[in-house]
Amino acid sequence: MYRLALAFFVASPVNAQVAFEDFSDRLIAHEYNGGWEHFVGGGIAVFDCNADGLPDVFAAGGENPASLFVNQGEFEFERRDGLEELGTVGAYPLRLDADDPVDLFVLRVGQNIILKGRGDCEFEDATNDFSIPANDRWSTAFSAWWEDGAELPTLAIGNYVDRSDPDGPFEACDENTLLRPNGGSYSRTALTPGFCPLSILAANDARGRPTLRISNDRHYYVTGGYEQMWDIEDQRFLDEADGWQNVSLWGMGIASRDLTGDGRDEVMLTSMGDQLMQLANDDGTYRAAPYGIGTYAQRPHVGGDGRPSTGWHAEFGDVDNDGLADLFIAKGNVDQMPGMATRDPNNLLQQQADGSFVEISDQAGVATLERSRGGALVDFDNDGQLDLIVSNRRAPLELYRNVTEGTGNWIKVSLEQAGPNRDAIGARIIVESDGRTQSQQHVIGGGHAGGQLGPRHFGIGPSDLARVTVMWPDGTKTSLDVGANEVTKIQKP
Repeated sequence: MYRLALAFFVASPVNAQVAFEDFSDRLIAHEYNGGWEHFVGGGIAVFDCNADGLPDVFAAGGENPASLFVNQGEFEFERRDGLEELGTVGAYPLRLDADDPVDLFVLRVGQNIILKGRGDCEFEDATNDFSIPANDRWSTAFSAWWEDGAELPTLAIGNYVDRSDPDGPFEACDENTLLRPNGGSYSRTALTPGFCPLSILAANDARGRPTLRISNDRHYYVTGGYEQMWDIEDQRFLDEADGWQNVSLWGMGIASRDLTGDGRDEVMLTSMGDQLMQLANDDGTYRAAPYGIGTYAQRPHVGGDGRPSTGWHAEFGDVDNDGLADLFIAKGNVDQMPGMATRDPNNLLQQQADGSFVEISDQAGVATLERSRGGALVDFDNDGQLDLIVSNRRAPLELYRNVTEGTGNWIKVSLEQAGPNRDAIGARIIVESDGRTQSQQHVIGGGHAGGQLGPRHFGIGPSDLARVTVMWPDGTKTSLDVGANEVTKIQKP
């Protein structure tokens, strides 16, 4: 039998029947829609825009207006006017200049924009204030990190097809962009070659080095392209000499999570057909997970359509709080591609004690058949159970409350430090409980066109206490004991 995990999982995980209740009618109808420039995208940004401890939602709209949903508690949401941006592909929350309100970097077909948080879920366009260079590109991916001594984060932007290329769209991938801090503003550097990315993520790789992972769509690069890894410190792409083996796929989303407790993240790459999980090796390289792990999810599991699936947003999260990270994948046909499934249910893959994954989305009530794109696993009602929101192309947003009975205990950890990188982006949070070790990197990026900024959630099964260690971005360490079912803010001394 295949075992990803883990001889050190000595306690038996909680065995809960996962269930979600459909609360989609609590959101005023919102759809992501548009022509071929919005076949991709549809991201969701989740963050607390009014500091009330409840996660709020920004949803891209494509050619429709974007929407901001302010969480009122008890699964009631107020739709706020004033952020009806057009041409939006997705958005990522971050604090650009370390002040209290969270900001948004909004990806668009055309000029990307920075929406500066002003408190109480109010925003203003600060694109010019940060001297973001003007452009008319089609931006589809984003990640951010802080470099030593920088007052602002470095911003990496993935640009898709060059719409101005008369020989396109095939073999017409645009160059990607790095926006580097230059005092209180930004200057632009091209990152080439570009192979039409749909997700990028800055995080420590299996070598333990900060690396920008770029997942690219071979539908448009066709030949000669592949997945890319760019070493942030060396400022170069990895190659065979680094143990990096080129892989070509229809890359659409990235999810990263340490599934073995060894401090190195496994990586999930969504695609058309197989969803590829890469396991971290001891020598800092990666290997493809065996088929028996259960994560390839290459065909619909309900709905009667036997053609290959199309994966988009992917996200790890422990939906039953048993200490084992589960995996959500948003699925849906690009538009009407005849070779791919059109009735393509989303996946919710529950991790088992041996490290394999089992499909539970149908029995859990989230196996819808719309053309899904973005998503988020997040605790909207602060009951310690991860809920689910999903965006769809040409169909309304979906919202599900986790009503699973008999789940395990949990903790949530938020980080704070002095200086520009207030949220300690780049830190790793390690949780030990009842002989188990699990960890998450605190990063901005990945997913498909959307992400979260907020406390990191861990299920801890039957444990009443957990030992939490934070490896801060500067390499120092803080450890403390945390009681179950609490939100803990850890401040760097």
